Amino acid sequence: MDLSEIDQATLEKKAETLGTYLLARGWRFATAESCTGGWIAQVATAVPGSSEWFESGCVTYSDRSKIAFLGVDPILIGKYGAVSGEVAEAMSKGAKTVCKADCAIAVTGIAGPSGGTAVKPVGTVYFGLAGYSHTKVEKKVFRGNRTSVRAQTVLHAFSLLTAMAR
Repeated sequence: MDLSEIDQATLEKKAETLGTYLLARGWRFATAESCTGGWIAQVATAVPGSSEWFESGCVTYSDRSKIAFLGVDPILIGKYGAVSGEVAEAMSKGAKTVCKADCAIAVTGIAGPSGGTAVKPVGTVYFGLAGYSHTKVEKKVFRGNRTSVRAQTVLHAFSLLTAMAR
């Protein structure tokens, strides 16, 4: 999938669908974003009426901000790296707690064009999802340029949230 397949209208439609499910449950969600730099929150708030189901967003791009704002244990970052399932899970739990939301999505990844390794190539993104009774972590490796990787990340984040809220 490349960026031409994911336009703003497509993303907003996904957010609108999520909003419908969240409203039905009376839930509000929060974000903890690293590689997307607030794009998930931007798309959510582009939808009219989103103030009824979107609580807050944290852009925690640096390791320091993940620790300071979300309470991510620096030992996790040191042991697994900022781009890891362990850190994504901790980010989602932190966002849910700090923002007092019903559920939260966190994303941390390598959007490129540099920064990848053999183990974690460019396009690697970890998703952390924190709900009422459980957390979920998922890893994806997207293809494309930086903008495309980020757009695919936003799209997948809305899909994960929608599956949780159903």
